[in-house]
Order: sequence, then structure tokens, then C-alpha cells
Amino acid sequence: MKKLITALAITSLACSAAVHAQTDPKTELAKKVVALQQGPELDRLVGQLAGSTAQDLINKWGPQLEANVPKAKRQKASDDLNAELKKYADDTSQLIAKQVSKVSAESLVPAYAERFTLEELQQLAAFFESPAIKKYQAAAPELGNVFVQKLVEASRTDVVARIKQFDEAAVKIVGTSPAPGAAKPPAKK
Repeated sequence: MKKLITALAITSLACSAAVHAQTDPKTELAKKVVALQQGPELDRLVGQLAGSTAQDLINKWGPQLEANVPKAKRQKASDDLNAELKKYADDTSQLIAKQVSKVSAESLVPAYAERFTLEELQQLAAFFESPAIKKYQAAAPELGNVFVQKLVEASRTDVVARIKQFDEAAVKIVGTSPAPGAAKPPAKK
């Protein structure tokens, strides 16, 4: 009988701990904070991650296109590759986006619960729920694009000059000029 009571007590404690872990207010609030902060900037990050892998493919296949496709067929092949790259980027964005909630739950939620008190998490939740922050999150991508455009415009002349300086040094090192169009100044946006 004593063994049965002890076993029931242990089972009861284990169940109680499991229920407590699932309904811990701090963990629940950490989940809420993580969810609230994931807005348009996260979507942009996912797009950037997918875009960086697409850029690797462009770097890999661009020279192959130039070297292996006859000039007369190059535009068609380029258009076809661009269509495939678009599909790839869309698919990759979806693949990465599918992992956001899992990775957030596994890494961010415990990190927030560990680093912040319940009161601090409540303050963070209130912050992310405020109308001003919601407006900021909605406007941030556009504002970021405006900033990047102005930054590119402001630095273009200096960057082009530095490209020329690099090309001159590279010619001295390699001994020949690069192929036409190998290095281009930053594109106008």
C-alpha cells in the first residue's frame, strides 16, 4: 500500500509539473512577446535569407550562361533562368518561413523566459501591442528602403572611384584587365 501511495504521489507530482510547464505564465508571456515582435521586418529577413541563397546561384550559373550558351540564345536562356530563380526564391522563402515558429518556440521563447522577469515580459508585450509600435512595424520596411536608396546614392561616386582603384591594383597583380561588365557600380534604385 505504501508503494502504491508513493507511486501515485510521484505520478501526481510529475503530472502537476508537466501541466505547470505548459501553463507557466512566464513562458506564455514569452510566446506572446515573440509572436508580437514578428511583423513585416521578419518577412523581410526571410526574403533576404532566401535572396542570399539565390545570389549564390546567380554567381554560380551566371558565368556558365556566358560561357556555354551561344549569344543568339543567351537572352532566352537568361529569361528562363530568371523564371527558375523566381520560383526558387519563392519556394525558399516559404521553406524558411515554415521554420520561423518552430525555431522561435525552441530558441527565442526559452531565451526570453530566462532573461526577462514576468513584469518585464508584460512591459514588452504592452510595448509591442502599442499603436505606435504597430505603425512603426508597418512603416519600417518602406523607411528602410528609403534609407538604403539614399545611402546608395550618397556613396555611389566614392564606391565607383574605389572600384576603379581596385581594378587598377588588380591589373597590376593579375596582369590583364577584367572582362567587360565584370564589376559594375551599385545600381540606381
